[in-house]
Amino acid sequence: MALSSEEKKGIIKKFAREKGDTGSPEVQIALLTEKIEKLAKHLKEHVQDVHSRRGLLAMVAKRRRLLSYLNKRDTDRYKKLLEQIKLEK
Repeated sequence: MALSSEEKKGIIKKFAREKGDTGSPEVQIALLTEKIEKLAKHLKEHVQDVHSRRGLLAMVAKRRRLLSYLNKRDTDRYKKLLEQIKLEK
């Protein structure tokens, strides 16, 4: 369920604002989105996995807080990111 290092590197490379950027909100949101998608797929097969569902809810909440932060700081970057990750708000 975890992201492989190659997947992480690809996401970081795609969403980084500059070389070596791993902590910007865009990168964090993109990584969380990928983890959420994988975990949601897992939970469709394993309906009774309550512990993973709790982790999923925590990740969704963290992504929502990061999106809110980015929207307050820079609306243009926020809208661009939503288009890139195909997330509706």
